[in-house]
Amino acid sequence: MADLSKFDPNSPGLLSNNIFGLPFGEDDARLVLLPVPWEVTVSYNNGTARGPEHIFKASLQVDLYDTDTGTDGWKQGFFMRECDRQLLLRSDYLRKEAELYLKFLAEGGDVNDNDFMRRSVDDVNKGTEKMNAWVYEQTKGLLAKGKLVGLVGGDHSTPLGFFRAIGEHKGDFGILQIDAHADLRDSYEGFKYSHASIMYNALQEVPQLKKLVQVGLRDYCEGELELIRNSGGRITAYFDHDMKERMYEGEAWKSICDDIIQQLPQQVHISFDIDGLDPKLCPHTGTPVPGGLEAQQVYYLFRRVIESGRTIISFDLVEVSAGLDEWDANVGARILFKLCNLMVKSNV
Repeated sequence: MADLSKFDPNSPGLLSNNIFGLPFGEDDARLVLLPVPWEVTVSYNNGTARGPEHIFKASLQVDLYDTDTGTDGWKQGFFMRECDRQLLLRSDYLRKEAELYLKFLAEGGDVNDNDFMRRSVDDVNKGTEKMNAWVYEQTKGLLAKGKLVGLVGGDHSTPLGFFRAIGEHKGDFGILQIDAHADLRDSYEGFKYSHASIMYNALQEVPQLKKLVQVGLRDYCEGELELIRNSGGRITAYFDHDMKERMYEGEAWKSICDDIIQQLPQQVHISFDIDGLDPKLCPHTGTPVPGGLEAQQVYYLFRRVIESGRTIISFDLVEVSAGLDEWDANVGARILFKLCNLMVKSNV
C-alpha cells in the first residue's frame, strides 16, 4: 500500500502525483483508470480523443472529500495510466481519413464509385477493430490482477472491448447508460464500430450483457426507436421528455429512479456519455443536445443503485472534449471522482 503519512489531502494537487493529485502507483491502487484517446468516427465536434489528458489536468483541482464516501474512497487508491501515444496518433491519422469520407458523403458522393473512399472506410473499420482488441487486452489484464477498472474516453465507441472483458470476467451484467443518444445504429455512415453504434454492437457481441437501460435519450432515429420497442425487454429507454413530464406533473425524481433501478440486474456497468447532461455542463462535447440531466440528479440515481443492493462493477466516462476554456474537463474530472468513489463504495 502507498504510504499516506506524508500526504496532505488538503494541499493543492501535485503534478508529480497521479489522478486527483493522489500518491498511488498502479500496484497500490484498488481502482485503475484506462484512458482511451480515440475519436475516429465522430460526426460533429471533435476533441474527445484528448479528453482523458485534459480530465487528468483538471483533476488536480478537485478537493478530495466526497459527500458519499468521505475519505474512505480515495484512500483505497485511484490511479490513471498514461495515454498510449501510438493509439492517439493512430486516432488522429484515421480521423483525417474519416473526415474526408464524411465530407464526400455530405456532398452527395457515391462510395461505390470511388475506390479511395472505399479504402478509407476499410482502413477506419480495421483500425477500430484493433482499438477494440487493445482495450479488451488491457482491461483483461487489469481484471486478472484483481483491480476495479474504469475507462476514460475518447468517444463512445471506445468501451466495446471493455464490455467484452467485463462480461468474461464478471458474468452476466446490465448497462445503465446515461446519454442523449441511443447509440443503437447499425454501421453508422459505413463505420461498423461507430460511436453511434456502441450499444448495438454491445448487444450483438457481448453475450453476458442481459439488459440495457438508457436514461436521458432525446436525439435518436426511427430505426433506433423500433429496435428498442422490438427488443423483447432487453432494452428499456427512459426518454428525457417523458421523465421531464413526469416531474412537471408532480412525480418525484426518487420515484423515477426507483423505476429505472427495477429494470437493472444485480451487476451494473455505468456507461456515462457526458452529453447525457444538460449541455451547459458539456458545451464542447461531440454532439451536444438541449435538455438533459443535472449532475446531482445522476449522482442520486447512482447512489440509489447501490442502496438497492446492486453492485456497480465498472464504468466508462466518454465524450468529454478538450474545450479551450477547460470547462468540460473540469466537469468531467468531478464526475470521474464521483464515479470512482461510488464504485469502491459498491465493492466493499
